[in-house]
Amino acid sequence: MILEATENAIRITVGASFYSTMKTHIKQLLDTKNTTLYTRYEDDILIIYDTTKIQPHINNTQINQIHDNIKLNPTYETNKPINFLDLTITCQQTNLEIDIYRKPTTTHTTINCHSNHPIEHKMTAFRFYIYRMHSLPLSPEKNKKNGK
Repeated sequence: MILEATENAIRITVGASFYSTMKTHIKQLLDTKNTTLYTRYEDDILIIYDTTKIQPHINNTQINQIHDNIKLNPTYETNKPINFLDLTITCQQTNLEIDIYRKPTTTHTTINCHSNHPIEHKMTAFRFYIYRMHSLPLSPEKNKKNGK
């Protein structure tokens, strides 16, 4: 048990150190003022930049040079939407338009109201759906489509 805890502590320290190094390199990319937005969740990264200031392959090359074992596998936007987490992002002429993304395999299943789960568990999905609908700046037609 102690050996396991020590190994985990070492992994956490190495992970934090590695993440700190990665963050420094990413910050340098952002400081060049070529990148408008950089956001990350787990292993999903969204980078928005102006293609009149920097070519797409340059960002990719710079990020791939940070570490040998990390290779960015980009999906470039070319007049089509990009799915990031649970959002679909479409680049319009002057702004970004977002919508709620649902995978083709989604089942829209929640916990049955007659199940033996606590009421808090049953209501969690509905609270999330309502919060998401009210917090996202969706267009009126997207709101209607998504049930608002």
